[in-house]
Amino acid sequence: MSMPSATGMSETGRLLEALLSGQFICQISDEDGFHFLSDSSNRERIDSHLHVLNRRLASACEGEVYFCAYRQLGDAEHKVLSQQFNEIAGNLLPLSEWLILSQEAQGQDSPISAGSALRLSELQTVVEDTPALREQLAKIAQYKLFGSTSSQVDGQLKQIFKRLCEQGYLVRPNQEKQIYIATAKVDYIFEVISFIDEAEGLGLEQQALDAIGQQESLL
Repeated sequence: MSMPSATGMSETGRLLEALLSGQFICQISDEDGFHFLSDSSNRERIDSHLHVLNRRLASACEGEVYFCAYRQLGDAEHKVLSQQFNEIAGNLLPLSEWLILSQEAQGQDSPISAGSALRLSELQTVVEDTPALREQLAKIAQYKLFGSTSSQVDGQLKQIFKRLCEQGYLVRPNQEKQIYIATAKVDYIFEVISFIDEAEGLGLEQQALDAIGQQESLL
């Protein structure tokens, strides 16, 4: 059996830190890391390291995203999962409303998903020219998830995009351009809820889905 190269060891360490910090690895958010994890021997190595910390390497969205999950659940793990669920459930409404607004503003028939491009300047132009969208944006921007205090469309959009990047829903490949790409976390959010709900047995998933009505199809 051949030993992993120095590069492989370095990538293993980088990914372990990323996974343990709660990051989601997909082709959009971390192309190098995603390709590294596409190799079964690399996945086994990562999983072996996570095992000693009561974690495991998990995947969702048909292998399009990797994340760190608990291997065994005790009281402490249940508490963490409960906190994660409450945070995600609280973000569902503002996130889904934002996705709907973006889809409408771009005139797209299909929902935003991993790989979808969002151009801030184009969205700003459409929203500023559409009173209903301006009103909707102002409401969305004030949600706790985004926390905008601006009364201008430009300021509201910039704050929303900033928060979505911080939360891992979007990446900005070129800092010189206002073009953002959706990551697999957009597709993944409901699978996370299913995982937490199953692990906890709280039965809260349907309540979260009901809270946003038909908007769940966009996630």
